[in-house]
Amino acid sequence: MISPHMREIGLRFTDISDGTVVGELPYRLDLVGDPISGVLHGGVVTTLLDSTAGAAVLSRLGTPMPIATLDLRIDYLRPSTPRKTLRAKVECFKLTHHVAFTRGVAYNDDESDPVASVTGTFMLRTQSIRLPKGESSEGEGG
Repeated sequence: MISPHMREIGLRFTDISDGTVVGELPYRLDLVGDPISGVLHGGVVTTLLDSTAGAAVLSRLGTPMPIATLDLRIDYLRPSTPRKTLRAKVECFKLTHHVAFTRGVAYNDDESDPVASVTGTFMLRTQSIRLPKGESSEGEGG
């Protein structure tokens, strides 16, 4: 479940249960967005939440399959505390045949004092179909 990008930034999953995942991103200077304050870059928070939400979907499904983020809403509530590990806890609370729904938070030490909240939807079964060379999925004339 770990992509090369997640591995590169140091993201790891510390708890995986049926539809709920806790992700962890240790503080590193190369992930800082504001060198004066030492606060992590917002993109790092987004990556942690999106990746943890995707892992929660896969955990809930119980079987590997291609998925894709359809919609991701993140509300930034406060800066991540400099020099502190950033964690995310995300649950997949609803599955349909084609879409999974998630919600969760990013936090430093206390889940009740979130850095950001997230809601996300993920498309399931996104494996692409390869068409023979020269054919288009747009039909004739388009």
